[in-house]
Amino acid sequence: MSSPRDDLRDLVRSMRLLVADARVAGVVDLPGTPAPPVVVAPTPPPAARIAAPPKPPAPGHRTIVAPLNLPADALAPFGDLPARVAACTKCVLCETRTFTVFGEGSASARLVFCGEGPGFDEDKSGRPFVGRAGELLEGMIVKGMKMRREDVFILNAVKCRPPENRTPAPEEIAACKPFLEAQLAVIKPAVIVALGNPACQALLGPVPGITKIRGRVFDAFGTKVVPTFHPAYLLRNPEGKREAWADLQLVMRMLAAG
Repeated sequence: MSSPRDDLRDLVRSMRLLVADARVAGVVDLPGTPAPPVVVAPTPPPAARIAAPPKPPAPGHRTIVAPLNLPADALAPFGDLPARVAACTKCVLCETRTFTVFGEGSASARLVFCGEGPGFDEDKSGRPFVGRAGELLEGMIVKGMKMRREDVFILNAVKCRPPENRTPAPEEIAACKPFLEAQLAVIKPAVIVALGNPACQALLGPVPGITKIRGRVFDAFGTKVVPTFHPAYLLRNPEGKREAWADLQLVMRMLAAG
């Protein structure tokens, strides 16, 4: 009869043989084998962490019209008026604007174009009429009237973009009207072209729709006002370009007559 010591020695020998056979068969870990400890790298202190690269800024505006060749002091005749416009909080439009759009061109221009308000591109750039409607307006000025954009002054009835390009509300037009009056008092144009219904209402007060008053000449702000279609309307309704061109021809005759 074997002793317990001999039985234990035989059991150990059998287990060793079993392990050896298993390894030959490709078994690395046997059931019950503890998993190796997982080594976790220490978290670096905040100062040693590498910051993720900043995301590129979202595209700004889709300006089509090139910058004007104006002197650096082109707005000097207006004094502190541009700064007052930029700081204005008289209506709710100041809450959503990116930039105010004062206007641009010659402060001694004989011809002023007045639109209703800035759109998306104008709000992002701070310049009037620089998108598709601005491209069309520039073509009307340069190709049609044979003038340079630098020689006229282009502005809007309101200086901040209405959200979603909606029509400016009467109270918003009224809040901006003192700025418009001050601009025109400096420029003293011979003719103002009112582009669309809101511009006509800002310049002339309550008037019928543009289709009923275009082609006529009105007196306002000590000068002459000629209503015509807004370039954005002409982009949607190209058939109106013939009438708009007739309005511009009227303006050219007025300028030629002095």
